Amino acid sequence: MFAASQFRVLGIDPGLTRCGYAVVDRSGPTAMAMGVIRTPPSDALPQRLAALRKELASLIAEYQPHAVAVEHVFFQVNVRTAMSVGQASGLALAEAATAGCEVAQYTPNEVKSAIAGWGGAPKEQVQKMVQARLRLTRPPQPADAADAAALALCHLATAPMRDRVRKAAGR
Repeated sequence: MFAASQFRVLGIDPGLTRCGYAVVDRSGPTAMAMGVIRTPPSDALPQRLAALRKELASLIAEYQPHAVAVEHVFFQVNVRTAMSVGQASGLALAEAATAGCEVAQYTPNEVKSAIAGWGGAPKEQVQKMVQARLRLTRPPQPADAADAAALALCHLATAPMRDRVRKAAGR
């Protein structure tokens, strides 16, 4: 479907109020798009979810990523935050699967380890590494977009090993 240089990953840092996204092409790697989808907290939940779903579907249709990497948050202190992140994450996973994309989830520690070499790296270090790997003039902002770019880069870094494991297992 894609030439080797056209392998694209859409990274998603899920959230209902702010959902970070970044489209990264393997060649370079190169950032093709980066930003944040926002939904107004004053809107009703179904309308916010519908707006987020529409924006995610639009990103997938426009950039046609081969893979979508979504942050997998398995622990949140605030239950309300956990619910909204889970809902946004579910939308991203469903939209990616519906579009036929490869779907992967990574914990924050897995992303930090792949990007900065240490699972406990602070956000600033991850942003600096994203900046360096994508050859940006300054660290990406806002933090949600930077996290999404880190997710896409993490997937690009770990995908070759996953592919080898799958082949060895006969899948």
